[in-house]
This record gives sequence, structure tokens and C-alpha cells, in this order.
Amino acid sequence: MRNVTETVKQLIIINVLFFVGTLALGDVAYKYLALYFPENPSFELWQIISHMFMHGGYMHIFFNMFALYSFGSALESIWGSKKFLFFYISCGLGAALMHTGVNYYFFQDGLSTLLANGFQKLDILQLLNEGKINTGWQEVLTTSEFKNFTSAYLGTAVGASGAIYGTIVAFAFMFPNAELALMFIPVPIKAKYFVPGIVLVDLYLGISGQSIFGGGGIAHFAHVGGALFGFIIMWYWKKNQFNQNRWN
Repeated sequence: MRNVTETVKQLIIINVLFFVGTLALGDVAYKYLALYFPENPSFELWQIISHMFMHGGYMHIFFNMFALYSFGSALESIWGSKKFLFFYISCGLGAALMHTGVNYYFFQDGLSTLLANGFQKLDILQLLNEGKINTGWQEVLTTSEFKNFTSAYLGTAVGASGAIYGTIVAFAFMFPNAELALMFIPVPIKAKYFVPGIVLVDLYLGISGQSIFGGGGIAHFAHVGGALFGFIIMWYWKKNQFNQNRWN
């Protein structure tokens, strides 16, 4: 890879190795390495990290790794490898925290409604742990509440997107006037306009439950969480003039 920095190259290699391993092992890999809801019996502590190196398909990993290569190398060349790796992992953890926090809200909101309507918590959890649902839940929950409740508990999260969103935010901080040429937008857009735009779109899609491409399964709040943590770290470093100091 031309102009790729060392840590970015190693992260790309690790992600590709995880992806190849996933293709070989299938669902077993996702069961142990994807991020589950903390109350789900399949949750393991290491998933907080391992899910960042898992991906759901060829296009998923391609776009994430292309973004890591495009934006991450510029940051690592200025910051150094240790500082960049700290930032990247921190944004990934922030994404997981935001994603899990929103899921916890959705789950508790649905659970409270079910309990208020006579359902028993132990029965609810037993069914969910078996991967089943009670059709009676749909009689007391709205369509969106039912979807959010069940997907929060049963769904999983994979991908480096949260860390990537943080990386893109950092790039916009460092190079606000850099013009980004994208395949689906005919004219270049400055980073300081493009990055807030895509974060706001993700926030809207997360709240509304909609999808631009008509599909589902995108952890929009993880994207927002990664971007938010990236912004906070960059704001702190800039405030303390720490963004000019390398760690190695």
C-alpha cells in the first residue's frame, strides 16, 4: 500500500484476518466475537474490543478499511502510532458505549411496558434467551417499540465504523478545508461541512429508524458515538494544545 502508515497497515491486516477467519468459521465467530447486549447470556467482556475487528460483509469491510487507509494514515503521520492507536480504540469503545446505552434504554422502555401489562420478567427473559418471542408483546408495544425491544436484546454489533467515524471527525479537525471527492456526490465537499453532515444524517436515521438504502442492521448510534467521542478527544487535545505533540 502506497503512503499507508505502519499502525494503519497493521489494523487493516488484523481486520482482514478476522474477516477471513469469519468466512471460514461462520456463525461461531460471530457468537463469540460480535458485541451482544450485556444482559444477554452470550455477552462476553472481550466483545467490547473484538467486535471492532468483525465485519458483516465484503462491502462493509471494504468501505471501513478504505476510510481507515484514507484518513487514518494522515493522522498517524502527524501524531505518531501510539497516539493514533489510542484515539482509534477510544472512539471504538465510545461507539460501543453509545450503542449499548441506547439499546439499554430501548430494552428497559419495552420491558417496563410489558411488566405494566401483566407479563413476568422471568418469562420474558427466558423466551428471549431461547431466541423466541411472545406474540402477545405486539399487542401492547407499538411496532417500533417491539422492534427496538427485541433487537436491543437479541441483536449484535460488528464493525470498525465507530472508530472510523471518530477518525473522520479528527481528520476534519486537522484538515477542515480538505476537499473530499466521493463516488455518490459529483462535487468535492470540504471536510468541515461533510463530516458534520454525515453524523447528523446518522443521528436522524437512528432516531427515526429509517435507512437511506432501504435495508436495516446499521448501528447508527454506534456511528454517532464514535464521532462524539472523537470530537470530545479532539476538543480536549486542542484546548490543551496537545494535538501538536507526538507520543513517539
